[in-house]
Amino acid sequence: MEAIKENIQAVLADLPQHVRLVAVSKFHPKEAIEAAYSAGHRIFGESRVQELQEKKPILPDDIEWHFIGHLQPNKVKYIAPYVSLIHAMDSEKLLREIDKQGKKVGRRIPCLLQVHVAKEETKFGFLPDELKHILSSCDWKSLSYAKISGMMCMATFTDDEEQIRQEFKTANSLFEEIKKAYFAEDADFCIKSWGMSDDYHIAIEEGSNMIRVGTRIFGARQY
Repeated sequence: MEAIKENIQAVLADLPQHVRLVAVSKFHPKEAIEAAYSAGHRIFGESRVQELQEKKPILPDDIEWHFIGHLQPNKVKYIAPYVSLIHAMDSEKLLREIDKQGKKVGRRIPCLLQVHVAKEETKFGFLPDELKHILSSCDWKSLSYAKISGMMCMATFTDDEEQIRQEFKTANSLFEEIKKAYFAEDADFCIKSWGMSDDYHIAIEEGSNMIRVGTRIFGARQY
């Protein structure tokens, strides 16, 4: 577990001051999270509701839990009372369910618009034109408990760094366009969540201010 402390300190030391780190703890045991926590880190990302539900009660209360996976609308109610940020808001149905469950527990739940920029059909998210259509047509401004706080994306899983860079560049340009058109007066719309263990340096160069790093910190997944 000492290696985890060293790894997370190395990643943090490598980041510009404006970039926040989400330590992706999915599939890793409580002890691994405790090791990262003991190094001073407080932001952790999970991608399965059941796993998050099991971990939260047995870990410190001041952890900021981010949900980074594909979230089914019928699972929102389980994490609504405490989740700090939902990264992958990928449908209008999910947005409305986040608002509904936020109202039930009396808290605004920040979430990110997931945009699909990768050359992989398996990735979730709005296509750029689809995202602009939804923002211009649905009554999302009337939602009081789902707080749209930025954008998230994933690059194609490839060794082609130029392709990865172009995808992040596309995401950054889209963020600026969306910000200007729909959130110009909203200071909370500021999160650009892209970049993972193998590509976060490129992501930061292309505008990211929140990265999601797992393997570089915790090592290979433990299934």
